[in-house]
Amino acid sequence: MSEARNPKSVRIAVAQTPVREDPRDVDALRESGRQVRALMREASDRGARIVHFPEGAICFPHKLVMSVDGPDAVGPADWDRCQWPVLRSELAAITELARELRLWTVIASVHRLTEPNRPHNSLYVISDRGEVVTRYDERLLSKTKVSYMYSPGVSPVTFDVDGVRFGCLLGMEVHYPELFAEYEELDVDCVLFSTSGTSGNTTAQAQGHAAVNSYWVSLSVPTQHSAKAPSGIIAPNGDWLERCPADDSPSVAVVNLDDSSEAAAESVTYGRPWRREARAGVYTEHQVTDPRSEDRTAAF
Repeated sequence: MSEARNPKSVRIAVAQTPVREDPRDVDALRESGRQVRALMREASDRGARIVHFPEGAICFPHKLVMSVDGPDAVGPADWDRCQWPVLRSELAAITELARELRLWTVIASVHRLTEPNRPHNSLYVISDRGEVVTRYDERLLSKTKVSYMYSPGVSPVTFDVDGVRFGCLLGMEVHYPELFAEYEELDVDCVLFSTSGTSGNTTAQAQGHAAVNSYWVSLSVPTQHSAKAPSGIIAPNGDWLERCPADDSPSVAVVNLDDSSEAAAESVTYGRPWRREARAGVYTEHQVTDPRSEDRTAAF
């Protein structure tokens, strides 16, 4: 996308779904899976090639539900409480539907590790062939997550759909601009950010990251937060392109990520290439040796 002479375009859907917090509740896990698949079908019907879901789309285990010291105190998570067979079966059904619809699907889930290691908090990237082609594990976790619940990830993840490169972030990572800058260096065209909450002015930060890095940002949040921060797509100029309804309804917003569009062309054609040139040292040859430059107390 950084090269305007080689335009790129892909149609993306960003979802908002209810997030349930008890991984022991089989019926709730099943209902989450059904809602995800319903939105996958809607995204496909509206021409999307890729659909992006929030953190905890199947379940976001609550720290007090999982705590061995709960329900009134936070302590180490007991992951034996999770209905792993049900979770796996719902993810398998989502993977099969992705293959059937030929729809790339980015879905959040807990990723189990070998005991006694804690799981990762993850985003699975499922291809339009129904294959898990990569997985992003949240790296910069909250204090509670890293102390009691999850093992942190170690690396960024990118993948391409129809020539458009995506990167993934998760949880509270919107608060770390260096992660977004890292994806700019990896030449991504769009960052998919999934979260279960919107504290700390998440939407404004997401817009800032899009504008500073001149790429698209897809923000996917639970329906519980849609009244103040519905899911949506931010253009490389920092403007919202499309957002889900602010009415707590499960829904998708669908747009074309087109780098020749009015919302992207200037940022992609001029802003991003110039910032790269500036960081590469373009100013060095223009620097001068001058006593009036070196003397910082010189006036007028």
